[in-house]
Amino acid sequence: MGWPCLAALLLLCLVAGWARAGSYEAQLPEALFTDPDMCRHVACDSVLPQATRFGLREGNPAFVRGFREEAGKPRTVGYVFLSSDVAPDVVGYSGKPMITLAGMDAGGRITGVRILKHSEPILLAGIPEKELNRYVEQYVGQPAGSRFELGKAEEGEVSMDVISGATVTVMAENQLVSRGSYAVARQVGLIKAVARPQARLVEDAVPPRDWNALVKEGSVQRLTVGQADVGAPANEQPFIDLWFGYLNAPAIGRSVLGDAGYRQLMEELKPGEHAIFVVGNGTSSFKGSAFVRGGIYDRIQVSQDIDVHHFRDTDYRNLYRIHANGAPSHAESGIFILRGSEFSAAYPWKLSFLAHRNTDEGNRDYANFDASYWLPGKYLQGGRPAVASQTPAWVRIWKAKAWPIAGMTALLVFVFVFYATHRRWAARSTRVDKRWILWPHIAVWLIAVGFLGFSQLAQPSIVQGLTLLHALRDGWRWDLFLSDPLIFIFWIFIAITIVLWGRGVFCGWLCPYGSLSELLYKFAGKIGLARWQFQLPSKWHHRLRWLKYVILAVLVAASFHSMALAELLAEVEPFKSTFFVSIWTRAWPFIAFWALLLAASMFMERPFCKYLCPLGAGLALPSRWRLFGLRRKAECTTCKACAVGCGSQAIDPQGRIDPSECMQCLDCMVLYHDDHSCPPLAKERKRRERAGLPLTPVGRDGYFIPLELVE
Repeated sequence: MGWPCLAALLLLCLVAGWARAGSYEAQLPEALFTDPDMCRHVACDSVLPQATRFGLREGNPAFVRGFREEAGKPRTVGYVFLSSDVAPDVVGYSGKPMITLAGMDAGGRITGVRILKHSEPILLAGIPEKELNRYVEQYVGQPAGSRFELGKAEEGEVSMDVISGATVTVMAENQLVSRGSYAVARQVGLIKAVARPQARLVEDAVPPRDWNALVKEGSVQRLTVGQADVGAPANEQPFIDLWFGYLNAPAIGRSVLGDAGYRQLMEELKPGEHAIFVVGNGTSSFKGSAFVRGGIYDRIQVSQDIDVHHFRDTDYRNLYRIHANGAPSHAESGIFILRGSEFSAAYPWKLSFLAHRNTDEGNRDYANFDASYWLPGKYLQGGRPAVASQTPAWVRIWKAKAWPIAGMTALLVFVFVFYATHRRWAARSTRVDKRWILWPHIAVWLIAVGFLGFSQLAQPSIVQGLTLLHALRDGWRWDLFLSDPLIFIFWIFIAITIVLWGRGVFCGWLCPYGSLSELLYKFAGKIGLARWQFQLPSKWHHRLRWLKYVILAVLVAASFHSMALAELLAEVEPFKSTFFVSIWTRAWPFIAFWALLLAASMFMERPFCKYLCPLGAGLALPSRWRLFGLRRKAECTTCKACAVGCGSQAIDPQGRIDPSECMQCLDCMVLYHDDHSCPPLAKERKRRERAGLPLTPVGRDGYFIPLELVE
């Protein structure tokens, strides 16, 4: 087994070397995110070509001005911003930021967008980066702050072409460009803030609340970030533990500050200004040190819809004591002032904590953690206003794919019911006439290849399995897994059928690539290539089948070192070259590998599935504990009839079926019930015919051997 394993590892390394390109996990200089001269580290003129030179970072959130010399004087021709400055909380499908550079002219029109770095596995497992680059070109010429919607857009929205299979990724990019351009355009006066109706607060004369009462009614909220959330070493204390609330409401302000403190704060605030308090514990600080150097509190911000509010040192007030009984001890505290009519306490808002996060690869990226706050309705005259709820991205995706979801569900239900009743259909078939088994199988294969594979790109991959593995360890994100409905449904089906029958229902019936491989094998046999079709000798088959487990182990080990590396090595799966991209646009190693596998599939039944598929290996492991196996007779221990015709080579010399290798083709079940082809059944049939004994009629053949022999 040594040389095949070595060959597979060399192949993985070769593929990985060719796969790493473009902006995927690109190494960006740390100074890009901190140096005031941002354009020294990135080509700002690539998104603002009108400019001949660029200024330093300014504003909050930060941006740089682009200038052009006219009549010997510099004229501002536009602005450039980095997504980590203007929208650090927006993440892609990977859960990591998509570092994007964007430019906008002096009239507020987007002039260019470049993705500098992303960690999107879907762009590695299925979508070429050039598709994402083509997508971002659609932003050029659109007004700052536009609302970008995929597909059909309503009035006031900009319709964007969809990248099938990368919906979550492009929706994140939409947010980055929309929010970033809006934030910068507001600062430079190109867009005026829209005032929200202000809250009318109830003058509450009841006694001050204690801390537990404030928390219970929602007047005080909590935001906790663990050490693991930022890739820090384990510690008994959280990384940050924040309590916060809105102080303008009399009942809350008096409870937290006391009567004298509340009166003093209200006298200081001007009309339209709002005060929130924050107290914190943990090994980190919500104040940071940037406010000392530049007067900016860069670790916390407040967002309300598209508006994001940052704080400077002039917005800060000391909070020396919390008067509410039962308040937790804390290491730091403060009051922050929100200014501007675009914020309203009548509507929900979020407090966000921004932090550096250490990644598995040893790099640092930016992470955003937030908690929602909505002032209890009893403190608002007339209660809370009606608010149009923001439909989660995954819900919009499910609605947009209603028909494909319905079609896939119908297919899965058919396969489930058919396989659950396979004994009936196998009993009606014979080794000569397998129409009850063969034609449903071929129909499902064709639908799996055409509809699931080429049309909907619903090809499960080991990359998703690794993502699931790490989600169980690091924290489950429903929005991540629900963002691709067909893959989500597929994995639910896979989980159920593995528990019941093993991997074969998916691998043998519904896997798009496995179905394509099987159809190629059968087609080759029909066009005259059957004489050259073969199986590997049992000795070599049983050695090489372990290769897929070695590949799986390498991928799992690589994922704990670096998910980016594991995603690159997962290119050993030919799914991307088959379904997601035009094979002729790929580098020659991919073309050669893909062509070799397809050619081999015409002469050997499912070579990739048997020997190389890491997903199949991962599904094979739990298959050993499935609840229901295929039936066997006592004579199966000596009879070799089923083993000879088993394309999966899953039946051992003792007649046992290996559930980790079986593809559930059901050929052995047809033979099991065929009293002309199954040797012990044929022998019993002939004996009864000679003796004139009755046979129980059933099915097309009219014979069924007594239960004491069959069972």
